[in-house]
Amino acid sequence: MTSSPREFTLRGVLLGAFITLAFTAANVYLGLKVGLTFASAIPAAVISMALLYRFQDSNILENNLVQTQASAAGTLSSVIFVLPALLMLGLWSGFPFWQTALVCAAGGTLGVLYTVPLRRVMVVQSTLPYPEGVAAAEVLRVGEAQRHKADGQAGSAGLRSLGWGTGLAALFSLLSGGLRLLGDAMNFWIPAGGVVFRVAAGFSPALLAAGYLMGAAAGVATLLGVVLCWGVVVPWLTAHAVPAEGQALSALATQLWATKARFLGAGVIAVAALWTVATLVRPIVRAIAQQPARRAADAAPVQDETDRDMPRSWMLAIGLASLAVLWGVTNDFLAQHLGELASGARWTLAALCVLFAAVFGFLVAAACGYMAGLVGSSASPISGIGIIATILMGLALLVLGAVVPAFATSVAGPMGVALVLFMVSAVLAMAAISNDNLQDLKTGYLVGATPWRQQVVLIIGCLVGAVVIPPVLDLLYNAYGFAGALPRAGMDPAHALAAPQATLMQQIASGIFNHSLDWTMLGLGAAVGVAAIAADVLLRRSGRALPPLAVGLGIYLPPTIGVTLAVGAALGWLVQRGIRAWGQQRGTAWVAAAEERGLLLASGLIVGESLMGLLLAALIGFSGQDAPLALVGEGFAPAMWLGLASFAALALFFYRSVLRR
Repeated sequence: MTSSPREFTLRGVLLGAFITLAFTAANVYLGLKVGLTFASAIPAAVISMALLYRFQDSNILENNLVQTQASAAGTLSSVIFVLPALLMLGLWSGFPFWQTALVCAAGGTLGVLYTVPLRRVMVVQSTLPYPEGVAAAEVLRVGEAQRHKADGQAGSAGLRSLGWGTGLAALFSLLSGGLRLLGDAMNFWIPAGGVVFRVAAGFSPALLAAGYLMGAAAGVATLLGVVLCWGVVVPWLTAHAVPAEGQALSALATQLWATKARFLGAGVIAVAALWTVATLVRPIVRAIAQQPARRAADAAPVQDETDRDMPRSWMLAIGLASLAVLWGVTNDFLAQHLGELASGARWTLAALCVLFAAVFGFLVAAACGYMAGLVGSSASPISGIGIIATILMGLALLVLGAVVPAFATSVAGPMGVALVLFMVSAVLAMAAISNDNLQDLKTGYLVGATPWRQQVVLIIGCLVGAVVIPPVLDLLYNAYGFAGALPRAGMDPAHALAAPQATLMQQIASGIFNHSLDWTMLGLGAAVGVAAIAADVLLRRSGRALPPLAVGLGIYLPPTIGVTLAVGAALGWLVQRGIRAWGQQRGTAWVAAAEERGLLLASGLIVGESLMGLLLAALIGFSGQDAPLALVGEGFAPAMWLGLASFAALALFFYRSVLRR
């Protein structure tokens, strides 16, 4: 039996835990301030390679496990999109350490387990592009080739391509997000009578690369969603709305998109997600049946390690422990805030809530894995999943209160809202981790890693991140406060962290229990989702596709994201057309080299923006200023045009570099 490189090491686990600590803190702050988090897998891969490079016995598999563990930081921190709402309700005065940590740990661990049977179906047997997973694999491969001087010329050429992409994206991000000399988006409003149309696009190198990797079909579907939203739905809503005194049409349109049109996108995502799960049911069941028990796995040492998942016995034990922890923390939450409820009734209510979270969490795992595979973890709308979970959990509690009179008062009013938000935080942890785990498993699949080891270290990453999140949340709350929830009298609300998603989740949950939620847009979204599914089924018969989830993403995401993804997809189509045109003259070797250059350049763009985003997030956190490096103010007029010109030049450089002789 041949010896294999060391993969699971103590130093790797400790390094992954250290990176997880730093990235979790940065993501929590950034998410509460601007409502966005950064994907940490690729920066973790780069950092792990730099630190492990000095050890002669380090290798690509050990680096991969470090980035797998640390990637939990960029995803588990998504619970901040819900938990601050409990302070806004006045239910919490801080973040109870054990309640917060345990709900994050249990939800995250279940998210890892749910993706185990999905690996073969959605990673090995799927053609989904997994932009960030592929990018991380290329980063690891180039680093390994350079370290060991294997195939020196190819390794150096690959490193140059990766380096160009990384350097240009980092420079672009510094000039736009740091120095503010370049705009990060273009935005035009076109009034037409009583309505207004919006034309917008972002200047993000990472989104350009993600669009390049996700392909033309998903790009067209995303652009279709953007056009439907901003060319039809928002203008129609604006025409039938009355602006407030002094409110501009553009401000009214933005408000209507945030409060109404996004729910149409959420409806499309919900229907498309259910359809995705339905198409995956049979292969998922088959994959679970093929999952070896511990004894069977031990009795078959000849099994290929690169195709070996966590044994069923491990999954069952860890899953039951996680469900027990989630039930315990839910029961404790109910005991604190519903002391009048009898013990038996409280235990039953906690069990029902956990059952809903567990079942819905599995459905979310499949849907989020598909979305991450389609557009990448960074662009996957976790907050949209949170909206769907909030609505379904709220409806479930309303039905429970109507069916079981003993729970009627317990699951109504502010306490019903609080219980919904508490359980949705667990579902969101499952969604975020499953969103990330399949991306990591794609990376591992490409570099020849052992799946069960990746699954184990990601659980470790969840536990480390869960311990970090409560004190960081408490620190930020006491330092700045949140919009609508200030810890002390006399604090300046202007300096409070916005926590935009948490505010939205609270409004939705309250609207359900107050019977004030607008269901019309959700219903229309469901109808659009059905139409998109029908169109996709018909197109696939002729070899084409229109991914319905991508249509929903185009509606739900800001146009500065959706349009940029579509631009990247168009760039990919042009590059592939050029490769086909020149390939006959230049030969198959040139075609292979050109495709690799495109992949490495795209990977570099994602790496560069991720690393610079991490650096800027750290500077913001240490300085307490929104733009500590800014050389100009927000009114710097040439910024948008400079940003557009630089972004176009970057796309042109990409095209010419891939197709060079």
